[in-house]
Amino acid sequence: MSDTGLETVELETGPDPKASVIWLHGLGADGHDFEPIVPQLAAAGLANVRFVFPHAPVRPLTINGGMPMRAWYDIVSFDAGPPRDQQGIAASRLAVETLIRREEERGICSRNIILAGFSQGGAMAIYTGLRLDRTLAGIMGLSTYLLMAPKTESERNSENSSTPLFLAHGTFDQVVPLSGGQRLAEILGNLGYPIEWHEYPMMHAVCPDEVEHIAVWLKQRLGS
Repeated sequence: MSDTGLETVELETGPDPKASVIWLHGLGADGHDFEPIVPQLAAAGLANVRFVFPHAPVRPLTINGGMPMRAWYDIVSFDAGPPRDQQGIAASRLAVETLIRREEERGICSRNIILAGFSQGGAMAIYTGLRLDRTLAGIMGLSTYLLMAPKTESERNSENSSTPLFLAHGTFDQVVPLSGGQRLAEILGNLGYPIEWHEYPMMHAVCPDEVEHIAVWLKQRLGS
């Protein structure tokens, strides 16, 4: 368990990692969710990278009838209104920032750290990355949306105003509609962020073509 209080799953694509990818899972999943992708990325030439997959805290989830599950923050409803659990969002942001600092303490410069996530984890990665006071190598959001959209411009940090973003979404996504991802890309594009946008004929998932594109982008950001 890290000093964030979060347990993590870690895999390295080579000895003495020179870069890190901190990857946040989606609602109800855990840190093992994207573990199987790492060998594919390593085979594509992504060497000497540490992948850190934290487990979100288990908390009661309102939309799940109060039943506990792993979540980065509570979700009251799936409507287009603002998220209500600002305390949960703030706590998860702090935990992710602590993971970033831990990688720095392990010898990885922030400019060699990618912050990534899927669905709710992607929303949390983008929310945290845009407000971070140290420059990242990149931010990746898969099948996700923009948290606290009205506050993005006023709260974002200039350290990551030019940080590249990889955004991807399924055209048949019934959990997070494609329009949510498109709105995310539009808002951040209008704020000047360099965005690589992809759409895939899939539902709320990750497909092989997407993994190939992720590998190329990661190598561009972190080197081979």
